[in-house]
Amino acid sequence: MKEHYYDKLLNIKTRGDLIVWLAQKSLHYHPYEPTPYSALEVLFGSYQLKPSDRAVDFGCGKGRLNFYLHYFFRAKVVGIEMNETLYQAAIGNRETYRKKTKISQDKISFHCCLAEEYKIDPLDNRFYFFNPFSVQIFRRIINNVLESLEAAERDVELILYYPSEDYIYYLENDTIFELKQEITLPYDYPRDSNERFLIYRVSGTM
Repeated sequence: MKEHYYDKLLNIKTRGDLIVWLAQKSLHYHPYEPTPYSALEVLFGSYQLKPSDRAVDFGCGKGRLNFYLHYFFRAKVVGIEMNETLYQAAIGNRETYRKKTKISQDKISFHCCLAEEYKIDPLDNRFYFFNPFSVQIFRRIINNVLESLEAAERDVELILYYPSEDYIYYLENDTIFELKQEITLPYDYPRDSNERFLIYRVSGTM
């Protein structure tokens, strides 16, 4: 029910085709699946963004999270998607979303590229991951984020949904990120301990 409600509210189409196998066959990149709207409700019942934030969604697919964040928080959002078909769907959704909200072009942007090839912008300060690729790729992206902090100090937070143990081990043992918050999904977590969000943070002073 929520899937239909929010897609209609945002004037986008992200339902259906929940899992799309990427054209590039690789053990490092996982199938696309959008974060359920019900999970986003839980997350943002306890975690807030500001209009000054700029959030990056790695493996954004059709852009569901991007439009949700802009609509409810007016944050600038960036979607990174390597699959051309999904990227074009996100671009189409941006046009229908803009017809409803009349936003300017620069508020929501999408890039069709490998996640590790995205150049971190000095304004990027929130990064979202729904377990989109292997820890090897994840490590390269986190290194990119940390290198960007050397050039532009700022507070940065990582939002992990359904986090893999490899991601957690790497962040807690090999980086300066610290766990800030854990948010569990009340109906799903008892049967699946991965149904949760982990928020990791690093301050601007390194």
